[in-house]
Parts: sequence; C-alpha cells; structure tokens
Amino acid sequence: MTDTPVKQQITPAYYVQAVVSFGLALVAMTVGIVKLDASAWVRGFLGVTVLYLTTSAFTLAKVIRDRQEAGQLVSRVDQARLEKILAEHDPFQKL
Repeated sequence: MTDTPVKQQITPAYYVQAVVSFGLALVAMTVGIVKLDASAWVRGFLGVTVLYLTTSAFTLAKVIRDRQEAGQLVSRVDQARLEKILAEHDPFQKL
C-alpha cells in the first residue's frame, strides 16, 4: 500500500490576501519614506534598502521552495526504489 502525499492547494482567497498584504506594506513603506522629514539622500537610501530587502525576500522564498521540492523528488525516487525491491523479493526463495 502506498501513501500518496496530499497536494496542498492555495485557495484564491489566500493568494489575494497575500498579494494585497504585500502591496499594502510596500505602499505604506513608500508613503512613510516620502513623508519622512529627512534629506533626499536619506530617503533615497531607505528606498533602495526597501527594494533590496524585497528582492532578497523573494529570492529566499524561492530557494526554500526549490529545496523543499527537491527533497520531495528525492523522497519519491527512494520510495519507488524501495517498492521495486520489495516487489521483486521472494521470501520463499531457497538460498
């Protein structure tokens, strides 16, 4: 008997919530930087920092997802090999 892993589905509501949340946070940070009582250099530095942090977060999320998917693939290959060995094994074979 094989256990097939349950494929997790992201609901449309969760996807919309994540996108809206990200957009709202980015807009709030942009408004905060623009309204900040500081020189243009400070605001520019903070703006570049926000962009760098955002791209780094996307890259980190992609790397984590890729490692998880690779681990699942290796696990499935190992499981297939084990099932093949067990299917070919004859416990009543004379030695």
